[in-house]
Amino acid sequence: MTDQPPVLSTGSLSRRMIGIAALWISLLLLGGGLALDRVLSDAVTRNFDDGLNYVLTAMIASAEIGPDGEVLFNRPLADQRFLEPNSGLYYQISAKGHKDWRSRSLWDRALKSPADHQDRNFHVYDSKQFPGEDLRVMERTIILPGSNTRWMFMVAAARAGLDDQIKTLRSTLFQSFALLALGLIALTTLQTLYGLRPLRRVRKEIVRMRAGEKSRVTEPMPSEVLPMVEELNALLAHNETQAEEARTHAGNLAHALKTPLTVIMNAATAQAPDLGDTVIREATTMRRQVDHHLARARAVGRRGAAQSRAEVWSSLQAVERAVRRLYPDARIDMDGDKTVEARAERQDLDEMLGNLVENAAKYGGGSVFATVSRNGPMVEILVEDDGAGIPEAERTRIFDRGVRLDSGKPGTGLGLAIVRDVAEIYGGSVTMEESEDLGGLLVRLRLPAA
Repeated sequence: MTDQPPVLSTGSLSRRMIGIAALWISLLLLGGGLALDRVLSDAVTRNFDDGLNYVLTAMIASAEIGPDGEVLFNRPLADQRFLEPNSGLYYQISAKGHKDWRSRSLWDRALKSPADHQDRNFHVYDSKQFPGEDLRVMERTIILPGSNTRWMFMVAAARAGLDDQIKTLRSTLFQSFALLALGLIALTTLQTLYGLRPLRRVRKEIVRMRAGEKSRVTEPMPSEVLPMVEELNALLAHNETQAEEARTHAGNLAHALKTPLTVIMNAATAQAPDLGDTVIREATTMRRQVDHHLARARAVGRRGAAQSRAEVWSSLQAVERAVRRLYPDARIDMDGDKTVEARAERQDLDEMLGNLVENAAKYGGGSVFATVSRNGPMVEILVEDDGAGIPEAERTRIFDRGVRLDSGKPGTGLGLAIVRDVAEIYGGSVTMEESEDLGGLLVRLRLPAA
């Protein structure tokens, strides 16, 4: 038993599909999560800044210049955290040449502003000037009525509340997106396993065919898998046809050899005086039978080769040179398309053309004319002679093995049978007609074009 070559595996198709989907889902959710985190964090920060803006605007609206040139509030600020030391909400009003006016919540600390820094509009930034307490500071430079001094209004709030909100937001986003990713990957896994289920069904069908339970894949399949199943069934049918042809050829060969062998054994048993001649004659017949069936077997083996192609004109030239040496008195002319190629092996094409041209030279009147042309998907090769031709009633029977209409010339009657069998194996045909130009026989050989 011949060892089968190992089939290499490129990994699991299911794992590959699930892995690619999981990677893509993770990348998309990561990108979407980062974008959403930025949008929501900015929204929370803006909301926090709006609160500072509201407080700073209220401070500016209630501020006025006192009798000593200092800033006073004409009404107290509503937020009581300004009165509680280290409450996390602070304000400070400062100007050059004036004492800073700070909220009681600052206690003994002061807010620091960059030197010579002035903002006509609201300016917000983060500050780490207090150890252990990050601040969010908003400031604006104002000139109050009745004063030419530029006053720096500052309000600051601890970032702890803002950071806690962002942390909670990010935690919620991470948990939600992680759960969504797991759900999508699980859905992809189920979809992949369900989508590849028909392939597992095909495998089970093949196992049943190997066990002899059935000969074809008959289970209904999705439209995406159906072409593969149809090709598989076609391959099985092709193999069965080849096996049946092999059995038929073996039987035909055995039957063809049985009669010559019987003749030889009878002559040998009877010790016939012409035993030598009988052996030579019957051995020649057996050799021709073996050549015929070998030609069919070669053509059957090569029929499935999609790359088979042969130049018709080159093959016809080679045959013409060989036949001219056998029949030097015959005139062989050729014409037609010199570029066409037939979907057949060169050796088989040579054998078919050789039989046709040789028969035309042997049984014709001395003139042979071969024409090559392309007719749609087929290549047509016409071989004409100026002989007596073949009656229409005999044109079908002449292709049978061993049939000869002219027994006065050497031959076994297998040449045309070989041409017909090999042509049909390649999907072609061979027919006989009357030649209008030469008056003899016209043989039309049709083969698929390459």
